[in-house]
Amino acid sequence: MVEQYEIRLPSFRRGIHLITHHIENQLQALPEKGLINIFIQHTSAGLTINENADPSVRTDLEKFFDKNVPENAPYYRHTAEGADDMPAHIKSVITGASLTVPVTNGRMNLGTWQGIFLCEFRNHGGERKLLITVFG
Repeated sequence: MVEQYEIRLPSFRRGIHLITHHIENQLQALPEKGLINIFIQHTSAGLTINENADPSVRTDLEKFFDKNVPENAPYYRHTAEGADDMPAHIKSVITGASLTVPVTNGRMNLGTWQGIFLCEFRNHGGERKLLITVFG
């Protein structure tokens, strides 16, 4: 069995946002065992799995990205779409565009403290689309 779903996320401000519930709420019944691939169809945002208990983790991640991939670096050539655009592309390379999560007993089998996060790297990124492929 292979199923695909397109999920539209609402517009989020720049930052790291827990989206596990957005994904779970829009999926049909999952197989007893399998895999879910989550692919973001954008080049200036990314996905990650990380701690979902302490929000300071998200804040620290965002500060790390902003310090290590600054805006307005003099060596950027891709600047026509704003100061946050080229850094957003670099940050999305670091986080990645897809995640694979195991499915066990009809549910995503994330660890106790794990959640799925949208890493919104643009100041005004707008709606984001995810393509979810379920293998079971």
